[in-house]
Amino acid sequence: MSAKEDFVPNFSLLDPQIEFAIAEDIGDGDHSALSCLSPLSRGRAKLLMKESGIIAGIALAKYIFQKIDPSANFETDAKDGQWITEGSVVFTVEGNTIKLLQSERLVLNYMQRLSGVATKTHHMAQRIAHTSCRLLDTRKTTPGLRVLEKWAVRLGGGHNHRMGLYDMVMLKDNHIDFAGGIGPAVAQVRQYLKEQQKELAIEVETRNIQEVREALAAEADRIMLDNFDIATTKEAVALIGGRCEVESSGGITEHTLVPFAECGVDYISVGALTHHIKGVDMSLKAY
Repeated sequence: MSAKEDFVPNFSLLDPQIEFAIAEDIGDGDHSALSCLSPLSRGRAKLLMKESGIIAGIALAKYIFQKIDPSANFETDAKDGQWITEGSVVFTVEGNTIKLLQSERLVLNYMQRLSGVATKTHHMAQRIAHTSCRLLDTRKTTPGLRVLEKWAVRLGGGHNHRMGLYDMVMLKDNHIDFAGGIGPAVAQVRQYLKEQQKELAIEVETRNIQEVREALAAEADRIMLDNFDIATTKEAVALIGGRCEVESSGGITEHTLVPFAECGVDYISVGALTHHIKGVDMSLKAY
């Protein structure tokens, strides 16, 4: 899936998770609001950026506000994936006062995290924009938030690796060792896919140059160079010679990203895009 294309998750598929989060927070009642506000009162609030970053989750915020209060009016000129500066107002919302307050923390929790993912991705993707290498996420996502976090990666200018175990075959070291080697593992996968009438790409994780040769012989669709150093990455890229896609992975940070991209790999996957994140600071203020 390419980055920055028009894509918004189907939030209705996340209803069970959203409803659980609402119930988790409200319990037997929002007694702070119920005790001092009229159930008929209406109010307005604005989302204020307290630091600059890529905004992610505006569409989700609208969905949540209107799920909790169908009468809520939501207005914004901003777009998901846009760089928003500190002090800017991202959106305004008008609705039942109690329901606005019940929505507040849930919306902020989602948006702060998703915007953190998008902003980190943006910074890293910009560092390798001078190359043809594409930045990928991984399956190292928060349970239940995978679709949203991978959406945020795309909003930040990154690309998605497989969504789960079902949409691509990746033979990692344990698969290969249990199956008796790369050749036998790939052969068994091809037989399985034929029997199941599935067309899935096959990626093979390699640990050294000899395994790269074996993956090439097995005609893998993509070869992952796992924890290779720069010199060995260059050697592997030259050996592969464009015969299949090449992905670097394993401990690559913002500081080592550029030299790996400049080796000529097609992809670099970075788990930290989704599992080592600082949220973007923002707040919802009545006005």
